[in-house]
Amino acid sequence: MRHQIFSFLIVIFVGISFALAQQSAQGRMNCFSILVGKNATIDGAVLLAHNEDDYPTPVVNWYKVPALTHKKGEQITLKRGGKLAQVKKTNGFLWLEMPGFEFSDSYMNQWGVTIASNQCSSKETKGETIDGGIGYYLRRLMAERAKTARQAVKIGGKLIEQFGYAASGRTYCIAGPNEAWMLAAVNGKHWVAERIPDDQVAIIPNYYTIQEINLKDTLNFLGSPDIVEYAIKRGWYDPKSGKPFNFRQAYGDPFSLAHYSNIARHWSAINLLSAKHYGFHDRFPFSFKPKSKIILQDLMTVLRNHYEGTQLEMNPAFNHGNPHQNVIMRICSQTNRYGFVAQLRSWLPADIGNVWWIAPRRPCVQPFVPWYYGIKKIPSEYTWGDYKTALRIHFKPETQKKEFTDKAASVIFLKFAAKTDSNYAKDISAIRKYKQDFQTKEFLNQKAFETKVLQIYRSNPHKARQMLTQYTNQLAEKSLHQTEKQLKH
Repeated sequence: MRHQIFSFLIVIFVGISFALAQQSAQGRMNCFSILVGKNATIDGAVLLAHNEDDYPTPVVNWYKVPALTHKKGEQITLKRGGKLAQVKKTNGFLWLEMPGFEFSDSYMNQWGVTIASNQCSSKETKGETIDGGIGYYLRRLMAERAKTARQAVKIGGKLIEQFGYAASGRTYCIAGPNEAWMLAAVNGKHWVAERIPDDQVAIIPNYYTIQEINLKDTLNFLGSPDIVEYAIKRGWYDPKSGKPFNFRQAYGDPFSLAHYSNIARHWSAINLLSAKHYGFHDRFPFSFKPKSKIILQDLMTVLRNHYEGTQLEMNPAFNHGNPHQNVIMRICSQTNRYGFVAQLRSWLPADIGNVWWIAPRRPCVQPFVPWYYGIKKIPSEYTWGDYKTALRIHFKPETQKKEFTDKAASVIFLKFAAKTDSNYAKDISAIRKYKQDFQTKEFLNQKAFETKVLQIYRSNPHKARQMLTQYTNQLAEKSLHQTEKQLKH
């Protein structure tokens, strides 16, 4: 009897230890992104696809922030107290806000510059920061001030060098209508950025993917001038080894670089898009040429991936068929809060050419709805209060929680995802069919709708923006109301 009790306690202890280890690992495994150069897409658009992962369950608010003119002498106060002079004019932008979270908001500004990020832990434990460093405001300032992706990288790098980065490490995925970049920040004042070649695709889970660098090639690389020297000083790189400097190996946290949840997501996605097949333990390139020209639907397919058709696919008899909660994290995972594909087209007016296709909560369950930059307002169910209040109380989300109701879009999408997970194997076929039918209609209608709007935009931009608003809001509300309907059955 004592032996049985002891064995039972051992099982409980191992189970709790495993759960805690997974939760600890989850803290380092947040988000997944794909960037596609304009010559690698079928229509010449630059594309940025992203799954936002966060733990525990947060809400998401949508805002449309106008371009603003600021008073002379106005200052920005960073989260930890640092001060920064405000510029005279800031860009307008669409904003996906996650109250209380420091590294989870996403932006698309009036020039199409779109920014999201992936946690990438570094080795650095001695990074220098001024006034607590910069974290939350880094991407917001890039969105507010940049007209191009390259300019955003330069602004971000300058801020990191000025204040120091206030986290272990992170890679910011930055795309505009003409090019796409990754900016890798390291705790303290070091950073490096690489441009995605126009004819290639780059994938990133939660480890650094920038490898060999050449800061003399300013067309394709930017970064801290002493990025190599500092690594030598810390013992992370030995030039006498004869090997070229590799940023990923020098600065990346070994735990993250070796973690199966990172490798598996990278491996699955690259084999879905690349002309070359990669083994699980192969060295993956920073970027690669796709097997065919990329379309929006290709990236949406990757964002909803659970390793279907691979040796990592889950047995559908397990856990009611729910593929999301697993030891090896899926691309479409338990912690997804939203997925998006930013479609950025330089040959169209920004109001029409820059479209944020967003799937709330989970990309395998919700259809991607096109949010045109030119919209004038957000449906009331998708937002909370105004953008000024949202920024002021961002780190006091309890104020919002008191006001949230069951009619809020975030609450409805969260509940429906939970309901689907509880009987995924039984329900997903019908959900997938609805989702596919919804998106098929969107794609069929897009060209005709945009042609009509463009004709009106040339002579009456105000009326065209009203059309964009009506079109976007109708689709967003239709998706929400259908989810409400499914939730009741």
